[in-house]
Amino acid sequence: MSGHGTIADLPSLVEQMAIPRHLAVIMDGNGRWAKERGLSRTQGHRQGVVAVREIVKNSIELGIDYLTLFSFSSENWSRPESEVRDLMGLLKLFIRNDLAKLNKKNVKVVVIGCRESLTSDIADLLVEAEEKTKDNTGLNLVIAFNYGARQELTQAVKQLAGRVAKGELSVDEIDEAAVSAALYSNSIPDPDVILRTSGEQRLSNFLLWQAAYSEFVFVDCYWPDFDRVRLEEALVEYSGRDRRYGGVVTQNRAAGGA
Repeated sequence: MSGHGTIADLPSLVEQMAIPRHLAVIMDGNGRWAKERGLSRTQGHRQGVVAVREIVKNSIELGIDYLTLFSFSSENWSRPESEVRDLMGLLKLFIRNDLAKLNKKNVKVVVIGCRESLTSDIADLLVEAEEKTKDNTGLNLVIAFNYGARQELTQAVKQLAGRVAKGELSVDEIDEAAVSAALYSNSIPDPDVILRTSGEQRLSNFLLWQAAYSEFVFVDCYWPDFDRVRLEEALVEYSGRDRRYGGVVTQNRAAGGA
Protein backbone atom coordinates (compact mmCIF):
# COMPACT_ATOMS: atom_id res chain seq x y z
CA MET A 1 0.00 0.00 0.00
CA SER A 2 2.96 2.29 -0.48
CA GLY A 3 1.85 5.81 -1.31
CA HIS A 4 -1.82 5.12 -0.60
CA GLY A 5 -2.02 5.44 3.18
CA THR A 6 -1.70 3.12 6.16
CA ILE A 7 -3.71 0.15 7.35
CA ALA A 8 -5.57 2.52 9.67
CA ASP A 9 -6.70 4.49 6.61
CA LEU A 10 -8.10 1.40 4.87
CA PRO A 11 -11.83 1.95 5.59
CA SER A 12 -11.77 5.42 4.03
CA LEU A 13 -9.60 4.26 1.14
CA VAL A 14 -11.96 1.35 0.41
CA GLU A 15 -14.72 3.86 -0.32
CA GLN A 16 -12.61 5.15 -3.24
CA MET A 17 -11.53 1.69 -4.36
CA ALA A 18 -11.74 0.81 -8.05
CA ILE A 19 -13.36 -2.58 -8.54
CA PRO A 20 -11.80 -4.54 -11.41
CA ARG A 21 -14.08 -6.32 -13.82
CA HIS A 22 -11.73 -9.30 -13.85
CA LEU A 23 -9.43 -10.35 -11.01
CA ALA A 24 -7.06 -13.28 -11.60
CA VAL A 25 -5.24 -14.92 -8.71
CA ILE A 26 -2.17 -17.14 -8.44
CA MET A 27 -2.87 -18.87 -5.14
CA ASP A 28 0.65 -19.53 -3.87
CA GLY A 29 2.07 -20.61 -0.55
CA ASN A 30 -0.10 -23.45 0.79
CA GLY A 31 2.89 -25.74 1.31
CA ARG A 32 5.07 -23.12 2.99
CA TRP A 33 2.15 -22.05 5.20
CA ALA A 34 1.83 -25.65 6.37
CA LYS A 35 5.58 -26.19 6.81
CA GLU A 36 5.91 -23.14 9.08
CA ARG A 37 3.21 -24.65 11.29
CA GLY A 38 4.56 -28.19 11.33
CA LEU A 39 1.64 -29.43 9.24
CA SER A 40 1.47 -31.57 6.11
CA ARG A 41 1.25 -29.99 2.65
CA THR A 42 -2.23 -31.54 2.34
CA GLN A 43 -3.35 -29.61 5.42
CA GLY A 44 -2.01 -26.47 3.77
CA HIS A 45 -4.03 -27.18 0.63
CA ARG A 46 -7.14 -27.80 2.74
CA GLN A 47 -6.72 -24.41 4.39
CA GLY A 48 -6.23 -22.98 0.91
CA VAL A 49 -9.72 -24.21 0.00
CA VAL A 50 -11.08 -22.17 2.92
CA ALA A 51 -9.39 -19.12 1.40
CA VAL A 52 -10.99 -19.95 -1.97
CA ARG A 53 -14.43 -19.86 -0.38
CA GLU A 54 -13.54 -16.53 1.23
CA ILE A 55 -12.41 -14.82 -1.97
CA VAL A 56 -15.46 -16.08 -3.88
CA LYS A 57 -17.72 -14.63 -1.17
CA ASN A 58 -15.82 -11.34 -1.14
CA SER A 59 -15.77 -11.07 -4.93
CA ILE A 60 -19.55 -11.42 -5.01
CA GLU A 61 -19.97 -8.77 -2.31
CA LEU A 62 -17.57 -6.34 -4.03
CA GLY A 63 -19.20 -6.72 -7.43
CA ILE A 64 -16.32 -8.32 -9.32
CA ASP A 65 -17.62 -9.88 -12.55
CA TYR A 66 -14.85 -12.41 -13.24
CA LEU A 67 -12.62 -14.21 -10.73
CA THR A 68 -10.01 -16.54 -12.21
CA LEU A 69 -8.19 -18.89 -9.83
CA PHE A 70 -5.03 -20.75 -10.87
CA SER A 71 -5.92 -23.99 -9.13
CA PHE A 72 -3.69 -26.58 -10.81
CA SER A 73 -1.06 -25.99 -13.47
CA SER A 74 -0.01 -28.38 -16.20
CA GLU A 75 3.38 -28.52 -14.44
CA ASN A 76 1.88 -29.58 -11.11
CA TRP A 77 1.67 -33.20 -12.28
CA SER A 78 5.41 -33.42 -11.53
CA ARG A 79 4.73 -33.08 -7.80
CA PRO A 80 4.85 -36.21 -5.61
CA GLU A 81 2.09 -38.66 -6.52
CA SER A 82 0.61 -38.51 -3.03
CA GLU A 83 0.28 -34.73 -3.18
CA VAL A 84 -1.33 -34.83 -6.63
CA ARG A 85 -3.77 -37.46 -5.37
CA ASP A 86 -4.64 -35.28 -2.38
CA LEU A 87 -5.15 -32.25 -4.63
CA MET A 88 -7.50 -34.22 -6.88
CA GLY A 89 -9.38 -35.34 -3.80
CA LEU A 90 -9.74 -31.76 -2.63
CA LEU A 91 -11.04 -30.73 -6.06
CA LYS A 92 -13.67 -33.47 -5.95
CA LEU A 93 -14.62 -32.49 -2.40
CA PHE A 94 -14.88 -28.82 -3.30
CA ILE A 95 -17.18 -29.46 -6.27
CA ARG A 96 -19.36 -31.93 -4.38
CA ASN A 97 -19.66 -29.77 -1.27
CA ASP A 98 -19.69 -26.28 -2.79
CA LEU A 99 -21.36 -26.59 -6.20
CA ALA A 100 -24.90 -26.36 -4.82
CA LYS A 101 -23.95 -23.29 -2.75
CA LEU A 102 -22.27 -21.64 -5.73
CA ASN A 103 -25.32 -22.34 -7.88
CA LYS A 104 -27.61 -20.87 -5.23
CA LYS A 105 -25.45 -17.71 -5.19
CA ASN A 106 -25.91 -17.37 -8.99
CA VAL A 107 -22.21 -18.14 -9.64
CA LYS A 108 -21.30 -19.40 -13.11
CA VAL A 109 -18.39 -21.84 -13.14
CA VAL A 110 -16.08 -21.90 -16.18
CA VAL A 111 -13.07 -24.21 -16.43
CA ILE A 112 -10.07 -23.40 -18.63
CA GLY A 113 -7.20 -25.77 -19.35
CA CYS A 114 -6.43 -28.99 -21.18
CA ARG A 115 -8.90 -31.80 -20.51
CA GLU A 116 -7.60 -34.42 -22.93
CA SER A 117 -5.35 -36.14 -20.37
CA LEU A 118 -7.73 -35.99 -17.41
CA THR A 119 -9.25 -39.10 -15.90
CA SER A 120 -12.97 -39.50 -16.58
CA ASP A 121 -14.00 -38.89 -12.95
CA ILE A 122 -12.26 -35.49 -12.86
CA ALA A 123 -13.34 -34.51 -16.38
CA ASP A 124 -16.96 -35.42 -15.61
CA LEU A 125 -16.95 -33.32 -12.43
CA LEU A 126 -15.69 -30.29 -14.34
CA VAL A 127 -18.42 -30.71 -16.94
CA GLU A 128 -21.01 -31.12 -14.18
CA ALA A 129 -19.89 -27.88 -12.51
CA GLU A 130 -20.16 -25.98 -15.79
CA GLU A 131 -23.47 -27.51 -16.85
CA LYS A 132 -25.22 -26.93 -13.54
CA THR A 133 -24.25 -23.26 -13.44
CA LYS A 134 -24.17 -22.30 -17.12
CA ASP A 135 -27.32 -20.15 -16.95
CA ASN A 136 -26.24 -18.18 -13.88
CA THR A 137 -25.67 -14.45 -14.31
CA GLY A 138 -23.66 -13.49 -11.22
CA LEU A 139 -19.95 -13.92 -10.58
CA ASN A 140 -18.09 -15.83 -13.29
CA LEU A 141 -15.79 -18.16 -11.35
CA VAL A 142 -13.07 -19.26 -13.78
CA ILE A 143 -11.05 -22.27 -12.63
CA ALA A 144 -7.71 -22.66 -14.41
CA PHE A 145 -7.19 -26.41 -14.04
CA ASN A 146 -4.46 -28.42 -15.78
CA TYR A 147 -3.65 -25.05 -17.27
CA GLY A 148 -0.42 -23.73 -18.77
CA ALA A 149 -0.22 -20.57 -20.87
CA ARG A 150 2.42 -21.90 -23.26
CA GLN A 151 0.34 -25.03 -23.75
CA GLU A 152 -2.69 -22.82 -24.40
CA LEU A 153 -0.84 -20.74 -26.97
CA THR A 154 0.57 -23.86 -28.65
CA GLN A 155 -2.87 -25.40 -29.09
CA ALA A 156 -4.19 -22.05 -30.39
CA VAL A 157 -1.44 -21.97 -33.03
CA LYS A 158 -2.23 -25.56 -34.02
CA GLN A 159 -5.93 -24.74 -34.29
CA LEU A 160 -5.31 -21.71 -36.49
CA ALA A 161 -2.79 -23.60 -38.63
CA GLY A 162 -5.32 -26.39 -39.10
CA ARG A 163 -7.95 -23.93 -40.26
CA VAL A 164 -5.50 -22.41 -42.74
CA ALA A 165 -4.62 -25.88 -44.02
CA LYS A 166 -8.32 -26.65 -44.59
CA GLY A 167 -8.84 -23.36 -46.41
CA GLU A 168 -11.18 -22.04 -43.70
CA LEU A 169 -8.87 -19.15 -42.84
CA SER A 170 -6.21 -17.19 -44.70
CA VAL A 171 -2.91 -16.21 -43.11
CA ASP A 172 -3.84 -12.54 -43.47
CA GLU A 173 -6.95 -13.14 -41.37
CA ILE A 174 -4.89 -14.20 -38.36
CA ASP A 175 -4.90 -11.17 -36.09
CA GLU A 176 -5.00 -10.63 -32.32
CA ALA A 177 -8.75 -11.27 -32.24
CA ALA A 178 -8.29 -14.59 -34.04
CA VAL A 179 -5.62 -15.70 -31.58
CA SER A 180 -7.76 -14.66 -28.60
CA ALA A 181 -10.70 -16.60 -30.02
CA ALA A 182 -8.56 -19.75 -30.21
CA LEU A 183 -7.57 -19.64 -26.52
CA TYR A 184 -9.21 -21.54 -23.65
CA SER A 185 -10.32 -18.15 -22.33
CA ASN A 186 -12.07 -17.04 -25.54
CA SER A 187 -15.30 -16.10 -23.73
CA ILE A 188 -13.57 -14.25 -20.90
CA PRO A 189 -12.27 -10.64 -20.85
CA ASP A 190 -8.58 -10.13 -20.12
CA PRO A 191 -7.78 -9.65 -16.42
CA ASP A 192 -7.52 -6.12 -15.08
CA VAL A 193 -5.47 -7.35 -12.14
CA ILE A 194 -3.30 -10.42 -11.63
CA LEU A 195 -2.63 -10.98 -7.95
CA ARG A 196 -0.12 -13.42 -6.51
CA THR A 197 0.31 -14.35 -2.88
CA SER A 198 3.39 -15.63 -0.98
CA GLY A 199 5.69 -12.77 -1.99
CA GLU A 200 6.83 -14.42 -5.23
CA GLN A 201 6.86 -12.06 -8.21
CA ARG A 202 6.40 -14.06 -11.39
CA LEU A 203 3.57 -15.28 -13.62
CA SER A 204 4.53 -18.97 -13.59
CA ASN A 205 3.07 -19.66 -17.04
CA PHE A 206 -0.30 -18.09 -16.20
CA LEU A 207 -2.38 -16.09 -18.72
CA LEU A 208 0.66 -14.92 -20.71
CA TRP A 209 -1.35 -13.61 -23.67
CA GLN A 210 -4.19 -12.22 -21.59
CA ALA A 211 -1.85 -10.37 -19.20
CA ALA A 212 -0.60 -7.91 -21.84
CA TYR A 213 -2.14 -4.90 -20.06
CA SER A 214 -2.94 -6.35 -16.66
CA GLU A 215 -1.80 -4.70 -13.45
CA PHE A 216 0.25 -6.94 -11.14
CA VAL A 217 -0.16 -6.94 -7.38
CA PHE A 218 2.13 -9.13 -5.29
CA VAL A 219 1.01 -9.82 -1.74
CA ASP A 220 3.48 -10.87 0.94
CA CYS A 221 1.34 -13.48 2.66
CA TYR A 222 0.67 -17.14 2.00
CA TRP A 223 -2.59 -18.03 0.27
CA PRO A 224 -4.29 -19.58 3.35
CA ASP A 225 -3.86 -16.21 5.13
CA PHE A 226 -5.37 -14.15 2.30
CA ASP A 227 -8.55 -12.59 3.67
CA ARG A 228 -10.94 -9.67 3.03
CA VAL A 229 -8.56 -7.06 4.47
CA ARG A 230 -5.69 -8.20 2.26
CA LEU A 231 -7.99 -8.27 -0.77
CA GLU A 232 -9.11 -4.70 -0.08
CA GLU A 233 -5.50 -3.60 0.42
CA ALA A 234 -4.62 -5.12 -2.96
CA LEU A 235 -7.54 -3.40 -4.68
CA VAL A 236 -6.67 -0.08 -3.07
CA GLU A 237 -3.16 -0.48 -4.52
CA TYR A 238 -4.67 -1.31 -7.93
CA SER A 239 -6.90 1.76 -7.66
CA GLY A 240 -3.89 4.03 -7.57
CA ARG A 241 -2.44 2.71 -10.82
CA ASP A 242 -2.59 4.68 -14.08
CA ARG A 243 -3.79 2.33 -16.81
CA ARG A 244 -2.77 3.86 -20.15
CA TYR A 245 -2.86 0.81 -22.45
CA GLY A 246 0.08 2.34 -24.32
CA GLY A 247 -1.60 5.77 -24.54
CA VAL A 248 -1.80 8.78 -22.26
CA VAL A 249 -5.34 8.58 -20.85
CA THR A 250 -5.46 7.21 -17.31
CA GLN A 251 -8.26 4.92 -16.25
CA ASN A 252 -8.36 4.12 -12.54
CA ARG A 253 -7.48 7.55 -11.17
CA ALA A 254 -9.36 9.53 -13.80
CA ALA A 255 -12.39 7.34 -14.29
CA GLY A 256 -12.60 5.87 -10.80
CA GLY A 257 -12.79 2.26 -11.93
CA ALA A 258 -11.83 -0.45 -14.33
